[in-house]
Amino acid sequence: MQRITTPEEGLELFKVLGSDARVEIISLLLKNKKMSMNEIASSMNITNGALTGHIKKMEAVGLVTVTSDVAGHGNQKLCSLCMDKILLDFETTEELANVYNVDIKIGHYCDYEIYPTCGIATHESLIGEVDDTRYFSHPDRYNADILWFTKGHVEYEIPNFIPFNQRITQIMITAELSSEAPGVNSVWPSDITFSLNGTEVGVWTAPGDFGDVHGIFTPDWWFDNWNQYGLLKMLVINESGTFIDGLQISDVTIRDFELDYRSKILLRMAVKDDSPHVGGLTIFGSSFGNYAQDIKVSINYSPITEEEA
Repeated sequence: MQRITTPEEGLELFKVLGSDARVEIISLLLKNKKMSMNEIASSMNITNGALTGHIKKMEAVGLVTVTSDVAGHGNQKLCSLCMDKILLDFETTEELANVYNVDIKIGHYCDYEIYPTCGIATHESLIGEVDDTRYFSHPDRYNADILWFTKGHVEYEIPNFIPFNQRITQIMITAELSSEAPGVNSVWPSDITFSLNGTEVGVWTAPGDFGDVHGIFTPDWWFDNWNQYGLLKMLVINESGTFIDGLQISDVTIRDFELDYRSKILLRMAVKDDSPHVGGLTIFGSSFGNYAQDIKVSINYSPITEEEA
């Protein structure tokens, strides 16, 4: 998912989408997931040279990724979409002024209870041995950029440094997530439960554990048959409810928590063993997957009124 907060930020993407041919390419890749350049050109009845020009523009704005199929005939170039959603979220200057932003590293959890298959790694190497839960307590975990487990939870304390005498009106969290299958499996649903300060705010079902192409930022030493990338999801808790990518998943509102500048904020991501789909969870950091980010948090706030004091 790509979130666009100003018209200027989305200008290049809008230009790329302003082409019937490139919209047709997106439609083809939505139907077929992955296609060779020859297959796309044939389906559209255009030359490979014309197609290459379109694909380069789409690559430049992160719409598609192109990989080499060295096992196929003639070392074909394969195209696939690397953006599942585009969210236009235009904010006013006033809203941007009253916001506190913070990034949380993948390994900076404050609590965990996880079950194999599981593992944790930095950009350079695995931390300890896979499927050994003890390594989730290893000191090197603070440098981790990916972790995965079959069921259980990890919990993060969100730093709260909003100004004094302010109350929290919205929390927005974005993270790259997928499920966790033995090896990889793009059709491997998993129910991810999000909780804030011990209260469940909603569930999102991850569709799979993706390994069809190498993640854009996944390091070269990473194993080809392991998790490569996830989907960028945006969780928002505001005064209207709780939302994932703009779709409401529960009626829990930010007012239910009565959060202000003194509050401790705990975010938990869990795969519960009684969920319909117990398919694990993978969390990607800035040097893994398709998005160069850790867990990003934005906290909106406003002054505490006399009635609220």
